[in-house]
Formats: sequence, structure tokens, C-alpha cells
Amino acid sequence: MKIPKFSLKGTDEKVYSSEDLKGEYGSVIIFWCNHCPYVKAWEKEVLRIVENYKDKFGFAFINSNDPNKYPEDSFENMKKKNYPVPYLFDETQEVAKIFRAERTPHVFVFDRDGNLVYKGAVDDDYEGNPKKRYLIDVLDALISGKEVPYMETPAVGCTIKWK
Repeated sequence: MKIPKFSLKGTDEKVYSSEDLKGEYGSVIIFWCNHCPYVKAWEKEVLRIVENYKDKFGFAFINSNDPNKYPEDSFENMKKKNYPVPYLFDETQEVAKIFRAERTPHVFVFDRDGNLVYKGAVDDDYEGNPKKRYLIDVLDALISGKEVPYMETPAVGCTIKWK
């Protein structure tokens, strides 16, 4: 799968396309939200990964949840997060459907040519004691030109809240 073409508004009121999110080694798109306990559990680790890899990869968080069912995930509440990466609102849920995203968080990593090389979880333990660091291992492999060690792992988290 190639990185799908999309255009979504971020919490900074700018519109971002998939092209805008490319880094030297690729793109990391994470389906995300405000309310999910799994997102909250992984938030510190994901932000640490962003900090360590933001010079090499483009990052974005996408919230596709229905804010009518989960008001905490509204665009106004998303703005309160002030993340260091574009936090995009998929109001129509079309982008989540194109990606076939199922959960929050759900990680998608694309290489510099826009090819999907990994989808799944951040690591193997949302409680903070991982034995396998899927996302870090995939990013390190892309940087070093090695084969990615994981192509897919089960996404662990809350289901996307569909309309």
C-alpha cells in the first residue's frame, strides 16, 4: 500500500496533506484521540519517539472519532493538547477508512518512497515495560537501510468511534 493521499485540518488551523508529512526516511501516521486510556498510557512514550526521530521522519496524529459520541475528542478539545506534530481531525472519517485504521493508537509507517512498511502497535506493552519496541525497531531499520523486523502487529487500543 502506498501512503493514501489526504488533506486534513490540524489543530493549528493549517491544512496538511500526506505530502506535507514526509520526512527524510518516511512518514509515521498514528490514529490517535484524546479520550482513549491506551492513547493516554502510550502518550509519553510516543512523544519521546517523536522527539528522538522528528528530524528523520514526518509525524502526524489523526483523530477520526465521532465527537458527538465522545465530546473529549472534539476539534476544540484536540486543540488543548498542543502536540509537537500535526494533530489532524478526520471529521468525515474517510481517511481512517482508506487506511483501514481500527484503533487508537494505530501506527502506520511509510518508507521514503511512500510504501507501507509497518502497521500495528507502538510496542508490546502499553503499561510501560515493553520487551519489543515495534515502532522504534522499524524506524531504526529504515534509517540503517535494513529490512524492517515487523510488518504488522496487532493494534491494541480503543476502537475508532464510527458515526
